Amino acid sequence: MERIALWEHDIPCCRPDFGQEAPSCELYPVPSPRGMVVVLPGGGYTHLADHEGKPMAEKVNRFGWSAMVLRYRRHPYEAPVPQLDALRAVRLARYNAAAWGYDPDRILIMGFSAGAHLAGCTAFLEDGWAGDPDAPDPADRLSARPDGVILGYGVLTMGRFTHEGSRNCLLGARANDPAVLAAYSLENRVTDKAPPAFLWHTAEDGAVRVENSLQLAAALRAHNIPFELHVFPRGAHGVGLAESIPGTRRWPELMREWMDGLFP
Repeated sequence: MERIALWEHDIPCCRPDFGQEAPSCELYPVPSPRGMVVVLPGGGYTHLADHEGKPMAEKVNRFGWSAMVLRYRRHPYEAPVPQLDALRAVRLARYNAAAWGYDPDRILIMGFSAGAHLAGCTAFLEDGWAGDPDAPDPADRLSARPDGVILGYGVLTMGRFTHEGSRNCLLGARANDPAVLAAYSLENRVTDKAPPAFLWHTAEDGAVRVENSLQLAAALRAHNIPFELHVFPRGAHGVGLAESIPGTRRWPELMREWMDGLFP
């Protein structure tokens, strides 16, 4: 594993007084990769859940994909700072595609819980996709649109079914602003330009209700975006690879089949 800084200099919105590490990626490469998966652990926008980082990268490695685990900024940073980090990670993955051995149009973003919200923001808030052709950093000239998105038990809405802790940490004093809540509710942000999606959740999830995934799936269907949705009966929130849960533990293989179909 190699640690790569998102920015070598001039980190946008940097607040040293927050005492938080600079945003970075942990690189997990494989020989002759099929593409790159940018992995976003959850943690309620307060921390990064270890079991949703390295183990996920190693899983997609076994499927023939390289991976980057993003160590994005969290509370007391608020939106749009985590989104800036995720967009930059996709741009770095695309910029380094030739050097790292894969097609620049085979970049997926994967997130869990609050990390799924961040992955979804990257995939569906298209106003952040366009690169700046005049940027001095060549990576910033590239598109940040991922070519597919994988969302596990995601905090995908800021509305009725949201996870309040994640919402409050991301939005702070704006968490009661209806316009801001609507803007960060992903079911409102899907357009016909959105990338294909793989979603999974558990019906038993009492922290982030399955309606988060159901609402987003309905929005994807309304815009004719290809998607795959799996709702498993068993499993509390944050099950990760779910290796001890019958049925639910099948989700990585189902994801693999989806990835294979996306890039045959």
